[in-house]
Amino acid sequence: MNEVLRPLDTLNGARNKSVLVELKNGRQYVGKLRSFDIHVNTVLEECEEKVDGELKRKIGTTFIRGDTILFISVN
Repeated sequence: MNEVLRPLDTLNGARNKSVLVELKNGRQYVGKLRSFDIHVNTVLEECEEKVDGELKRKIGTTFIRGDTILFISVN
């Protein structure tokens, strides 16, 4: 039987992996999940902003405020 993980446990398992973060305003960011807190404030490294699936710009290390996030997907 599979163990049911809590959301923050799932995020913790995604540390140092590539993730897609989509914001409520439709912007998408892809990068390596470095850290997060209980509010899901998130730090991504090697971060790239994507628009319609295409690279718009590389922004390096970035902080994303948790209340702006729609979802996080592990790539």
